[in-house]
Amino acid sequence: MRRSNLPAELGAFVGREDELAELERLLAGSRLVTLAGAGGVGKSRLALRIATGLEKRYCDGVRLAELSTVRDPSLLEHTLAEALGLTDHTSRAPREMLAGHLAERRLLLVLDGFEQIVDACATLVRELLREAPGLRVLAVGRRPLRVAGEALLPLAPLPEDDAVRLFADRATAAAPGFRLADGNREAVRELCRRLDGIPLALELAAGRLPVLSVDDVLHRLDDRFRLLTGGARGELPRHGTLRTAIGWSHELCTAPERLLWARLSVFAGPFDLEAAEYVCGGAGLPAETVLDVLGELLAQSVVYREDTPAGVRYRMLDTVRAYGAEWLGAMGDTERMRRRHRDWYTGLATWCELDWFSPRQAEVAACADTDLPNLRAALELCVESEGEIHLAQYLAGTLWFFWVGCGRLAEGRHWLERAMAAESAAAGSREVAGSREVAGVHEPVAGAPEHHGDVRLKALWVLGYVAILQGDDTAAVGALHECAETAGRTGNRLAAAYSTHRMGCLALLGDDMERAEELLRAALAQYRELGELNSNVLMGQVELGMSLVFQGELAAAVSLCQEVREICVERGERWTRAYALYVLAYACWTRGDHREARELLAECIRIDHAFRDLVGLVLAIELLALVTASQGDPAEAAVLQGAAAPVWDTVGLPLFGSGYFSAPRALCEQEAGEVLGTAEYDARLREGRELSLDAAVERALGWHEEHAPGVPAPRATRRQPARETREPAGSPTGKGGEAAG
Repeated sequence: MRRSNLPAELGAFVGREDELAELERLLAGSRLVTLAGAGGVGKSRLALRIATGLEKRYCDGVRLAELSTVRDPSLLEHTLAEALGLTDHTSRAPREMLAGHLAERRLLLVLDGFEQIVDACATLVRELLREAPGLRVLAVGRRPLRVAGEALLPLAPLPEDDAVRLFADRATAAAPGFRLADGNREAVRELCRRLDGIPLALELAAGRLPVLSVDDVLHRLDDRFRLLTGGARGELPRHGTLRTAIGWSHELCTAPERLLWARLSVFAGPFDLEAAEYVCGGAGLPAETVLDVLGELLAQSVVYREDTPAGVRYRMLDTVRAYGAEWLGAMGDTERMRRRHRDWYTGLATWCELDWFSPRQAEVAACADTDLPNLRAALELCVESEGEIHLAQYLAGTLWFFWVGCGRLAEGRHWLERAMAAESAAAGSREVAGSREVAGVHEPVAGAPEHHGDVRLKALWVLGYVAILQGDDTAAVGALHECAETAGRTGNRLAAAYSTHRMGCLALLGDDMERAEELLRAALAQYRELGELNSNVLMGQVELGMSLVFQGELAAAVSLCQEVREICVERGERWTRAYALYVLAYACWTRGDHREARELLAECIRIDHAFRDLVGLVLAIELLALVTASQGDPAEAAVLQGAAAPVWDTVGLPLFGSGYFSAPRALCEQEAGEVLGTAEYDARLREGRELSLDAAVERALGWHEEHAPGVPAPRATRRQPARETREPAGSPTGKGGEAAG
């Protein structure tokens, strides 16, 4: 895991030397510092600047949590966990998981844009500071948190000289021919004074220079001041000035630009061009014109471009988006646009689910991750709209690959349970499935299901699956039994197969191998009859292989997983393939073929690391540690054992509480400990614990047999252990990471 998730600066940082020094002083003496000020005054840029400068002082790094798009306080913990890079597969409360993760760490946490959930944020910060003595928090917002011990730094606008420097820098970028010279210096100073040195206002003004001169900007700004001055009584002057600057920039836009600005405000986070064209195109703004109009908004700094792992995305500053949202509301078009937004992201989720079983898995994962704020907004609209609860169930169920495959079980369960609870609350009052009203007409929702019942059944088995991986057997059994019973009554054979499959997963994690084999064979037979083939089906085959491995049937297990491997190679599917490789490596180790086991695990680790699948990764590293010990390098094996331990702290219950999964760790400890002795073994464990995840992966992949000391392997051959000494299970259902459906 990276020590920092801070974004790179997009342009020169100007001024603020005194504020930087004061922030550094406050952070040295206080565990909670709040940087407060008006929207657009430059709080976020200053916070990122100081955080970047102080990163090396915190052994566990600096993490940024952007909270501005979080409206539901219940999502605060999930958003913070995402910023910290946490993957928790237990049934612990998210707050408990956060406190446990931070308890022993020395880390600076930056919370940016908390004001809309200030009470929830204050409560959480108070609790985390109490539980984590090495934690420092830099909060960035428009008001204090009012937590005991808080140090407050109010941020004023830029002094005139710095404002001029900032304007000149941004003007040169917007209009390469611009130069600050004697002929325009006084006009620039006057403009900076009139805009009160607010960075956002200055940047908006600079964005007009490709079209207007500085004198023209001043003249038009003066007109807009007279039009838009005054606001709510008691409002700070700089707030009114910022609103005036934004309003002035808005008025300078053409009618299509203003319309696109308003419609873009419906996006809760970064968006791509296709999303903008679909959601915002229509009356007054044909879809084919959106690209050109968006380009104009980019030139005027109303919209910003950013590169993400999913490709180019666009973003609006919060204050600018809020201004556009007011205009959208004044036009009476907010609800229609929210539904169009919902439609797009429902269709996106549908596409992602289909493409998960393809060579585009990495692209799908990056896309879902980048678009998570918008997916949340779509889910929120579905949940709160009584007639669209079935769409909430559809969307939450469709995103199974994201909840499970990308380590977001807790949030997935949050949405699945909300969708099911909303249905109960609104029983008997649903609208017609798969339709929506737009401008007085009904039209189908992109990717919408045809039957509510099928949607509900999928949500149930996905909920059961997520609960299994969290270790909540009671909730899992309830959801899966309801799914199975309803599927039996309605004749939905596919849902019945998935519920049977998930009950097999439950038995596998419960160490009931005979029952797991029975259920998984039944599910796979049903899948074959129905012609179902996807990552979930293949993972069921891997799970069956694990149940056979635990019963000593290595040849059958290898045959199953080799078939999975071949299908995955043919289809370009990599993520499920990693788990098949794990099982094959386990079989090789059991037969004493350590070289082949290492090669298989190396490929497995590369795939898991690329997908950030921590569960698959930590399982592979622990098995590799055992292989390393068997190859005669107990010291390196102990280091890998130590490197795995912090990952389990992040993932959840170590080795899922299963005797079978615990075997590699126990055997490695026994073999390496016998050779090294307790003191040396413990020292090597500590060395491994100090490695970052990236360093641990690099070390695991960099080991070569010729570098191993001449220590003979403690055992020349392996035998199937008795039940008291269970072998590892490579099943991804071991609380994390499986593709399902």
